Amino acid sequence: MKPVIFGVSGHELTADERAFFKDADPLGYILFKRNCGDRAQMKALTDSLRDLSGRADLPILIDQEGGRVARMVPPEWPAFPAGAAFDALYEIAPISAIEAARASAQALAMMLAEVGVNVNCAPLLDVRQPDVTEAIGDRAFGGDPMRVAALGQAMLEGMRRGGVVGVVKHMPGHGRALVDSHYVLPHVKADAAALEWDLEPFARLNDAPMGMTCHVVFEAWDAERPATLSPKVISGIIRGRIGFDGLLMTDDIDMKALSGTAGEKAAQALGAGCDVVLDCWARMDEMVEIAGLIGDATAECVARLERAMATIAGGVEPGEFEALVARRDELLALA
Repeated sequence: MKPVIFGVSGHELTADERAFFKDADPLGYILFKRNCGDRAQMKALTDSLRDLSGRADLPILIDQEGGRVARMVPPEWPAFPAGAAFDALYEIAPISAIEAARASAQALAMMLAEVGVNVNCAPLLDVRQPDVTEAIGDRAFGGDPMRVAALGQAMLEGMRRGGVVGVVKHMPGHGRALVDSHYVLPHVKADAAALEWDLEPFARLNDAPMGMTCHVVFEAWDAERPATLSPKVISGIIRGRIGFDGLLMTDDIDMKALSGTAGEKAAQALGAGCDVVLDCWARMDEMVEIAGLIGDATAECVARLERAMATIAGGVEPGEFEALVARRDELLALA
């Protein structure tokens, strides 16, 4: 098994993808809007990926945070609120906000599980600063670490109850970035003492099953390399100071914050200490290069993956989805 999560090009596997994936045996897959037609099509796609891999617990990921980051969209699927909605409710009723976040996340997970998706790249634990890039913006649960941790924990628990593994992101914190790492490399100049504020939610939720790095240079820790490619940040901060021992994946390796070819970046990330590389765009030449330049998943990676996938609860009752959404909306109306 290769320690990489690949994207898929369309509504179903092409013959070339089927042959390549069978040979490469990636750890998992990630789906985007281009893969989400309707319920029957998505379930057929996820079933085909599991059949190809021979693994019933194959991780199939999606970014379905709510708000503007959603791959499964109306009218086929309902919209879900962004993190800022729960932040606003927390301002006046913290317990209600936590309940609303948990109910929303459980309903969201049920929607994903119905079509065979079992990992969601959420919640964001980034502590938002006033001048943060709009790439974060209203996706975050707010600017207070305790609040972010409480709402993030509620989302993790709700998704687990609904049959989906959560991925905390973007470690060790994207909330100070002034530019969008999809296009350029952010540099954070805050000192180590100030950065403790950013680490707090991740440290409180360090038992999360999966985590995702950010492509951000933190000059206080490593002035030369972004977190994804920095052994100092991964070993000293994410594994050390935060104490995270879950499965650690990169953010999309193809983002423009990183330089080099896809394969070079993938090899550097794994060499720096990431467990898994995330490559989202289903470009065959890039996937072939990555598979050729990386080795097999380490025993430690496989153990972390197995622990993460074993956390799924599932077993929901018919009609529960509507009740959860109604309860969420009733609580959010308070704000």
